[in-house]
Amino acid sequence: MEKLMEQLTEEQRIEVKRQMTLYSQGVQEIIPTEELERKVAKSILEDKPLKIKLGLDPSAPDVHLGHTVVLNKMRQFQENGHTIQLIIGDFTGKIGDPTGKSVARKQLTDEEVKQNAKTYFEQFAKVIDMDKVELHYNSTWLSKLNFEDVIQLAGKITVARLLERDDFEERMAFNKPISLHEFFYPLMQGYDSVVLKCDIELGGTDQHFNILMGRHFQEKYGSEKQVALLMPLLEGLDGVEKMSKSKKNYIGIDESPQEMYGKAMSIPDELMAKYFELITDLKPAEIKELKDRLEAGTLHPRDAKMLLAKTIVRMYHGVEAAAKAEQHFISVFQKGVMPEEIPAVQWEGNTEISLIDLLVELKLLSSKSEARRMIENRGVKVNGVKATDTKLEVTISNGLILQVGKRKFVEIKTV
Repeated sequence: MEKLMEQLTEEQRIEVKRQMTLYSQGVQEIIPTEELERKVAKSILEDKPLKIKLGLDPSAPDVHLGHTVVLNKMRQFQENGHTIQLIIGDFTGKIGDPTGKSVARKQLTDEEVKQNAKTYFEQFAKVIDMDKVELHYNSTWLSKLNFEDVIQLAGKITVARLLERDDFEERMAFNKPISLHEFFYPLMQGYDSVVLKCDIELGGTDQHFNILMGRHFQEKYGSEKQVALLMPLLEGLDGVEKMSKSKKNYIGIDESPQEMYGKAMSIPDELMAKYFELITDLKPAEIKELKDRLEAGTLHPRDAKMLLAKTIVRMYHGVEAAAKAEQHFISVFQKGVMPEEIPAVQWEGNTEISLIDLLVELKLLSSKSEARRMIENRGVKVNGVKATDTKLEVTISNGLILQVGKRKFVEIKTV
């Protein structure tokens, strides 16, 4: 490494340091850090871009901010001229990644994989430049392996090593079945890195085992080993669970500016620094200044959160939409003013209905029990008046306005 650095000019050494600072920002683990620095230095010296791999399991195409943790890191590499290799696991997707699963995953059809991948591309384009991405489907090489090739691949790793996976180990402990084909998922993901000669593979910390398989098989096939760059998992709006659509603690990147802004304002104060670091495009120096000011008490948490919310909206909807969303939040939630634009729904049902049934019918809440709890917690308003009686009967009239929580409004139209 020292000899390599000696070949660089002072300006190039400064550039190595700048890129390393950027790539290390918010990262949970780099395996190994020295190797990443060497690859960056060599890339600058030879004016040759690094190959940055991200494998995609095309089973859940709805992208939220939790997914953008890795995408934002890829954007940083891309902006420095490196090559992004997106691998759609159309072949591995037929098995399903067993990571974190207590049972075998449902195998996807070709049509499901293609449709999910298309949705990915449309949403990813909001974070990275898809025109400059190398797009690969791993069926291109995996489907061509014959049985002898598969045996040779399997012979390069031990069963004991595969059983080190936490999810496999846990399933064995509870006598839950593991199908033989599931063992091949990490083998195939590792083989992807061999074929594409990847320099760096990105992923969440839950992909630790799979990504290290790339290093393992590259070494076994006599190639230079990739660096594993593992990003932390982002807690959702509840501040506890990993951001997930099923947990309803997420911010989707396709949501409206107002919804995005409002949700961002509910992020727990203690997570603000992490959100700034992992899912915004602010520079490391800007983020450090924000952290320092928050710790020193010279920046109010509310103002920091408003900046975070505005930044998130600006990244996905533009500067003008971010400004409007902020003004809407100030007017509606800080000053208590009714929104100028309220979604309208046409009502053709009974003119007398219980408030609980109405909330569920309009899909403002998902169940009667949830609606009952929201009323009991004083979270529902009818024409601006808080509802306190769970047995309240509502007379439907044109222009009736319902509000649930701070962000959901609906106006009923009868004509």
